[in-house]
Amino acid sequence: MLRLSQPKTLEDESRQLALLIKSVTDSAIYMLDPDGYICSWNPGGERIKGYTAQEIVGEHFARFYTPEDIAADVPRHNLRVAAEQGGLAAEGWRVRKDGSRFLASVVIEPIWESGDLIGFAKVTRDVTERHASQKRLEEARDALLQAQKMEAIGKLTLGLAHDFNNLLTVILNSLDVIAARNVGNDNIASPLNAAVRACDRGALLTRQLLTFGRGQSLLPQPTHLSELLRRSGDLFERACADQVSLRLELADDLPRVQVDRAQLEAAVLNLVCNSRDAMSGSGNIVVRTGMAVIKNPLQPEADACLHVCAEVSDDGPGIPAEIQAKVFDPFFTTKEVGKGSGLGLSQVFGLATQSGGFVQLSSTPGEGATFRIWLPAVMEKNGGEPSQDTFR
Repeated sequence: MLRLSQPKTLEDESRQLALLIKSVTDSAIYMLDPDGYICSWNPGGERIKGYTAQEIVGEHFARFYTPEDIAADVPRHNLRVAAEQGGLAAEGWRVRKDGSRFLASVVIEPIWESGDLIGFAKVTRDVTERHASQKRLEEARDALLQAQKMEAIGKLTLGLAHDFNNLLTVILNSLDVIAARNVGNDNIASPLNAAVRACDRGALLTRQLLTFGRGQSLLPQPTHLSELLRRSGDLFERACADQVSLRLELADDLPRVQVDRAQLEAAVLNLVCNSRDAMSGSGNIVVRTGMAVIKNPLQPEADACLHVCAEVSDDGPGIPAEIQAKVFDPFFTTKEVGKGSGLGLSQVFGLATQSGGFVQLSSTPGEGATFRIWLPAVMEKNGGEPSQDTFR
């Protein structure tokens, strides 16, 4: 059905436009004079930026920009580009009245009359949530790709470890036969012992590979993490060089975790030794525990739940960003040949994942490195569970 007439309040085109702009609340729509001073303001501008029309009309629009952009003369540059190129569309960080920042999608259109520039029309939308959602999606995708990569490497490693273990078994049996047939032969005793020690070392590497590939049988027990690490404090202290200081910061009243105690102690010792080796001179290592409700990145479909953490941090040189994604790969090492097998961090990763948890690495070159082993908390029979994070 056609409308034969319009309400008198909508007959005037300028009034229609004014009502339209005032009805928009999800975008800031306003006019600028040729120098960038604000001539009009709509409710969307007040909602997004926090200023009322009385507060902002007559002010320069540069006040919405960050101090860094103002120092770089970005507001004036944007107006110049809009005038020269017939418009500008961009995204950047802007500042609200309360000082908080938001990511803005901005459009600036020049307004010409009889060949003269009389001002600009400006539209700003708050896209902070879209940006945050995209970032969360990228992080989840990266975590999934990392999990898939580690799973593929784990399957390959598991097969190689079993085959290598079979070869070691044959070699050790053959060495036992040779030793039994040459009892008292000093000429063969020394190389024979060396071969046995090499096989023992190979067996240790095999166990580390099996732990990474989830083929090693663990003996998980309900464990108070802080108590276990406190009892191991002397061991960690002896592993540090004389010039390296070790400090324990172990939280009390943490819920228990289900973990193989010997393997966990070995994992933390590995991390302490790595921190020690990373320091060319003096330094500090901190072993701490805590808890937090956190999501396991290796289980993207699962909800966040309470985890207990064993952390080893140092103030050494840190780990370059380009190799951080590789540090848990079997045989990857930055140490000199003969000074590391490249399986220590693989064992840490394998223990954590086989125990239902995960490992986190955070490091900034020049500011040290922090490794965190997160293990899911064991729910007590009485249903008691700490509700407040003690680890952040």
